[in-house]
Amino acid sequence: MSTTRGARERARTEVTAAIKEEARRQLAAEGAAKLSLRAVARELGMVSSALYRYFPSRDDLLTALIVDAYDAVGAAAETALARRSARTDGHPARWVAVCRAVRAWALAHPHEYALIYGSPVPGYTAPTTTVGPASRVGRTLISVARDAHLDSGLAVPPLAAALRPEAERLAADVAPDLPPPVVAALVAAWSQLFGLISFEVFGQFNRIVEDRDRFFDHCAMSLAHAVGLTGGQAAGAVPFAAPDSDDGS
Repeated sequence: MSTTRGARERARTEVTAAIKEEARRQLAAEGAAKLSLRAVARELGMVSSALYRYFPSRDDLLTALIVDAYDAVGAAAETALARRSARTDGHPARWVAVCRAVRAWALAHPHEYALIYGSPVPGYTAPTTTVGPASRVGRTLISVARDAHLDSGLAVPPLAAALRPEAERLAADVAPDLPPPVVAALVAAWSQLFGLISFEVFGQFNRIVEDRDRFFDHCAMSLAHAVGLTGGQAAGAVPFAAPDSDDGS
């Protein structure tokens, strides 16, 4: 790579980062629906035509911000899991660690969380390029269940007969190596996790839940229980504490 080409690429990277940062500032101030390329260009001292060379449309910029947000929360979940050992911590504790990391990221980045888990942006349709990043948290939770299954630390939850065809379809699409009742429980737990976090981020717990850290841990452990996570062989096959106990981790 020539020195000139390398300098151009570094400059493009720096300008792209500056555009995204200003766009995030506008998200926080105005919301995604009011994001404007012209406004971003004006704040950066650029002409609109120059900004279009980086992002041809508002939707292209939104997609870049959405992918970044999904990747950021996904990386937080994956890092939290990597720091926990199934042998020393146990599968339920690894699950709760992932849930805590997702919550912590959401509370630290509420506007980016709202972009990916809040109301849809009018006139915007997410392209397929967002699917992979959007699935990172879900894949991390699945990996906890998969490790537990391999470690005989997964108790298959009950499943209504009427739901079995849908559970089998989900399992074939999402995790064919896991029992269908577990996959159905995982999908439910994934949606409940983000519902719980959304209630906190968007203020629905105000004047209702005060000890939110302990409440969240309690709920995360309840979700682990619903999925069927237990201590497993590596943790001495000791079941985790019941959700109504005082042990929130």
